[in-house]
Amino acid sequence: MDEWQSRVDAVWADDALAPEDVITRIDELAAERPADDAVALFERAGARDSAGVEVEAEVLYRQALAIGLDDHRRTRATIQLASTIRNLGKTEEALEMLRVEYVREPRGDLHDAAAAFYALALVSSGEPERAASIALQALAPHLPRYTRSVTGYAREIADDPR
Repeated sequence: MDEWQSRVDAVWADDALAPEDVITRIDELAAERPADDAVALFERAGARDSAGVEVEAEVLYRQALAIGLDDHRRTRATIQLASTIRNLGKTEEALEMLRVEYVREPRGDLHDAAAAFYALALVSSGEPERAASIALQALAPHLPRYTRSVTGYAREIADDPR
């Protein structure tokens, strides 16, 4: 699988490829795996998602998640699926998926990504203050100064006692 993933990663790294070519190449690589290979389905979904073929991406993300992915890919697939369905108008479902992911692993390496997409979904649902709070709380630890102040103000914005 490592050699296969390296070839997939090379497709993603090739900036000269048009989105349709990425889909074609990822699909060719996915065809080397069993039809129910969750990682191959995840990569196929991502190719379609980045090309703006979100309806197809949604189906593939859901299949990959239902079959089961390792924890890191599961988090990525959840964030990417939630972003996709938010764009498709399924804001409430996206919000719930992202909320769960946001609180699930507060120190995980994808926590800030979950926070960013959660904030976007909150804006889409008409909750800009809560979105600002989530985004500022994710940003605060990265500031060279004022981390405590920004965290406090961010919680105050949405009256979040965490």
